[in-house]
Amino acid sequence: MSVEIIAEHVNPLLGRKDAKLIVHHEGSGTPDRLAIRKIASDHFKTQQDKVYVRSVRTRTGGSSAICQVEVYGDSKLADKIVPAYIKNRNLPKGQRVSRKKGAEEEKPAPAAPKPAASEKKAEPAKPAPAKESKPAPAKESKPAPAETKTPAKPEAKPAAKPSAKPDTKPKA
Repeated sequence: MSVEIIAEHVNPLLGRKDAKLIVHHEGSGTPDRLAIRKIASDHFKTQQDKVYVRSVRTRTGGSSAICQVEVYGDSKLADKIVPAYIKNRNLPKGQRVSRKKGAEEEKPAPAAPKPAASEKKAEPAKPAPAKESKPAPAKESKPAPAETKTPAKPEAKPAAKPSAKPDTKPKA
C-alpha cells in the first residue's frame, strides 16, 4: 500500500494537523481504520494514539481510498477533543463498545441476597396431609330482579327533506 498526501492543514487552536490522504490498495480490499492509522503514524512519524481516522471512502470497484486523518500533538488533548464515537471506531473490533452492550454493562444485575452464616439451612417442607374432600353445598337460586322499563324506541325516521332547489324546469 502506498500513501499520497492531498491536503494538509495545521490547526494550532486544536493542536493538530488535519490531513487528507489517498491510500492505494491495488489487489486488496479497502484497508480498515487500524491499518490507515498505522500508515499515517508512520508517515507523520508519531505515535498511533495521537492519530485518529475520521473517514475512509472508496469508490465502488476502486483501488484507492480517500481518508481524512487528524494527527494530534498531545494524546491527552486528543482525548478531550475527539468525540467518543470516533475513538470507538479507531479501536480494534474486540475492544469496541456497542450501544447495546454499553447500556447493559452500566447497569449491573441485582445480586441475590446471601444467607448469613448463623442461619441454618432450611429443611425441605413436608407435604401436608391430604384433606377429605366434601361436596360443595348446592347454592340457592335467588329470584330474578323485577324487569325495569326501558324508554320506548323512537318511531321511524321522518321522510327525507325536500331538496333546497325547487325544480325550475318547465314541464312540457
